[in-house]
Amino acid sequence: MKKIAALSIFSFIVSVSFAQYNSQLPAKAWVDSVFKSLSKEEKIAQLMVVRAHSNLGPEHVAKVVDEVSKYNVGALCFFQGGPVRQANLTNYYQAIAKTPLMITIDGEWGLGMRLDSVIKFPYQLTLGAINDDKIVYQMGQAVGEQMKRIGVHVNFAPVVDVNNNPDNPVIGYRSFGEDKFKVARFGVAYMKGMQDAGIMACAKHFPGHGDVNVDSHLDLPVINKSIEQLDSLELYPFRQLFNNGVGSVMIAHLSIPAIDTTEHLPTSLSRNNVHELLQDKLGFKGLSFTDALEMKGVSKYFPGGEAAVLALIAGNDMLCLPEDVPAAIDAIQTAIKQKRLKWKDIDGKVKKVLLAKYNLGLNKAQVVDTTNLLADLNAKTDNIRKQVARSSVTVMNNKTGFFPLFHRGKIAYVGIGADSTDMGKRMKEEMHSDVYYLNYKDSTDRTAVLLDSIRSGKYEKLIIGIHNINTRPAKNYGISISSLALWDSLQSNNTATFVFGNVYAAANFCNAANLVAMHQDDDITQHTAVDFLEGKIAARGTLPVTVCGIPYGSGVVIRRFLPVGTSPAWLAIDSIVNDGLAKRAYPGCEVLAIQNGEIKYHKAFGHIEFDPRSLPITLESIYDLASVTKISATTVSLMKLYEQGKIGLDNTLGDYLPFTRGTDKAGLKIREVLLHQAGLNPYISFYNETIDPQTKMPSPEFYSDKRDSFFTIPVARNVWLRRDWNDTMLKRIVQSKLGPTPKYVYSDNDFILLGKVVEAVSGMPLDQFAQKTFYNPLGMTTTGFKPWQRFGLERTVPTEEDKYFRRQLLRGYVHDEGAAMFGGVSGHAGLFSNAYDLSLLYQMLLNGGELNGERYLKPETIKLFTAYSSDISRRGLGFDKPEKDNAGRAEPYPSVLASPSTFGHTGFTGTCVWVDPQSKLVYIFLSNRVYNTRDNNLLGKMNIRSKIQDAIYKALKSEEAADAAPSQKIY
Repeated sequence: MKKIAALSIFSFIVSVSFAQYNSQLPAKAWVDSVFKSLSKEEKIAQLMVVRAHSNLGPEHVAKVVDEVSKYNVGALCFFQGGPVRQANLTNYYQAIAKTPLMITIDGEWGLGMRLDSVIKFPYQLTLGAINDDKIVYQMGQAVGEQMKRIGVHVNFAPVVDVNNNPDNPVIGYRSFGEDKFKVARFGVAYMKGMQDAGIMACAKHFPGHGDVNVDSHLDLPVINKSIEQLDSLELYPFRQLFNNGVGSVMIAHLSIPAIDTTEHLPTSLSRNNVHELLQDKLGFKGLSFTDALEMKGVSKYFPGGEAAVLALIAGNDMLCLPEDVPAAIDAIQTAIKQKRLKWKDIDGKVKKVLLAKYNLGLNKAQVVDTTNLLADLNAKTDNIRKQVARSSVTVMNNKTGFFPLFHRGKIAYVGIGADSTDMGKRMKEEMHSDVYYLNYKDSTDRTAVLLDSIRSGKYEKLIIGIHNINTRPAKNYGISISSLALWDSLQSNNTATFVFGNVYAAANFCNAANLVAMHQDDDITQHTAVDFLEGKIAARGTLPVTVCGIPYGSGVVIRRFLPVGTSPAWLAIDSIVNDGLAKRAYPGCEVLAIQNGEIKYHKAFGHIEFDPRSLPITLESIYDLASVTKISATTVSLMKLYEQGKIGLDNTLGDYLPFTRGTDKAGLKIREVLLHQAGLNPYISFYNETIDPQTKMPSPEFYSDKRDSFFTIPVARNVWLRRDWNDTMLKRIVQSKLGPTPKYVYSDNDFILLGKVVEAVSGMPLDQFAQKTFYNPLGMTTTGFKPWQRFGLERTVPTEEDKYFRRQLLRGYVHDEGAAMFGGVSGHAGLFSNAYDLSLLYQMLLNGGELNGERYLKPETIKLFTAYSSDISRRGLGFDKPEKDNAGRAEPYPSVLASPSTFGHTGFTGTCVWVDPQSKLVYIFLSNRVYNTRDNNLLGKMNIRSKIQDAIYKALKSEEAADAAPSQKIY
């Protein structure tokens, strides 16, 4: 065969050959027309995807030409090469194809994964460290546009395997992480971005390849999980993508006895898996691709054409990379003769594939223009990389308060695993740092010399960068023993470590007092690390997987350095707070004031306990919000459901809660319950019923110190309540006596029931609905229920030393007994947050439902719920308000200067949030005044929260009068 590399005949062939299937026919007519033109062998070949490279020689091209022209295969899958070469080959192969080729590629992080000179997008595991679905969608769309530009139709992405095995040799950095909800959410966002760009996405690797320690390229991994376990974890993201319209799915090579007990039969060849589970049970109707049939997970046990036969019997539509095309065709024809397969099934699959091609535009000529191709492919990559880098900085530890680096002194940077880095160059230029490097290949003698040099420098701050680590766990990510020895010798309270690359590798550095995961190792990420050190950007990333015993979803939030609240007018707040500290009204607190989206004052005071040796309060400390939960979780959730038309304010509890029907609670209107004037009992001491009257301890009839199938509700550390008691608690509420109406009686039971309304209507637990609807998209990293699952104890401020119920210091578990008995999630209490994250929700409400260009609620909804709504009280719908006669009261509430438009709430643990639309103000006060007893009422007696609120108004007025320069804008 003559050398095809020149491809001088492309333009002629393209202009002639594409005309043969360039058609204006509607879908069915086009499909039928093409189908009728196919021989039996060609029909079978239409179900095959063959390998194509643009970096291999004429022999490879000749082989692909043979498979396209002689057998009329249905699709190509491109691998390594160059963009212009691939475009030219795509045009050539399409030109010689009798039936248009579906062009596929395995490009999970874009074409840069396969093609030289194309910049890579971030790994999926890096995306798992951010908390913004919008960025994931934008990357999916940008990847889709790349694919479209180079003539690709199907991208085998995203990976939606839940990676919960750090030893996984093949998935790891390719997964969004360990949180099935985040994997599903980001998988849907990535998929929608690609498909909105006109590229078919592919959810892989079904039914879930995350929990294995064998590479299916080399052998068949085994997953010994029950169907129930698979359904609750591995299958969850796939269901979400199926429900959201993903075009295709790729079937993994796994042995899962719970699905199919046939020895050595991979899931890709199992009818139980593909036909029964995927298509019948889960209802997936899109295209199903096998994973590569040349992989040893299949070919080791089913060589040659038998794998192709079994894959079709199983129910697959497309056979990826069969070992031998003619052998596979022969084997399939033989199977049809033997009645193992039917032509009817083959014909149905062929028409399904042809319809997919039509929908991808392959009924018309598609010629890739190579003019400015590389520039077009790289047009959006850097912008996405910057967004991801700045959003994924994940502080795993900041034990010595190293970040941000305010006071530098004499500083050094040590680059381990590298000979030169952008981070080192910039630190030398901007911070005047001394810079050292150690390559993984350097000798132990070189390591000893380097250590002596660094120690002799007597540096006040030392920053270590871990670079050039491998993406996979083999041989400890390529990190040498000598480099680990150097790192260990340099550890101190004045040392910080940055791990660039696969976050799993951070397991080597768990002993670092100050540890940051940067997730990628490129110029943009390294510059981002320096920006973070200098306090120019915040660290808001969270771990996508559990590392160093730190659970996924964790991350120490470090804000940008904003020198606010230092003018004399603002220092009046310091005086009020310090007076409360001196008189032991609280061990510590945090105060935040934001006007017009600008932080005016934000400070942390005191310690987490009265003992001055205890940890200091920081701006990242997480507090139990107590009744602020009522508006920050339940009310805003009801607002969303109300404007969606799913809840009516004049509907009743009985309309939504079946367990209230037949009781006198069924007729209570949602509006009256929100206003605390439905007559419900204000408080029921649920826990008293579960205390042993003899020992005064939690009764073993109700509690266990270990979780099992019966004791499933976490009440406190090592305290588990029996699973059936929540129903009993709800029964106690509906059986309680109603009080007179209309009468304002503040009640926790009102919001316990309203939380259940949210769950009944949304079909999701309250915490998940609020997280999905508000906290995650708003970037409220610390806000949520059950922080004991999500954050280390060091970040969570303790509340009370409980001496009457749980018999322990409560830290990370909700203070309120009723909320605790509901497992830490209830409509009236259970929410935790730091002040900054909480402010994002209230800034959104102050903005009329919008923040950072995204809309969460309608302005009219917010006005309705935050206005005075009762003739007999000061209340709004869910929200607390100032007293209507505030001006004439001896003790105005919440403060003298709060306008009537103000809305918010206070919390029993010593918290409050108030929003004043008239002054464009968000004010938050967080404390743990109940430490070490709930009987400490000094916070209220000293009127501290109100005094601070009025001091804020006065400071703002002082600034206005002085025409002070605005603070740095954060929204």
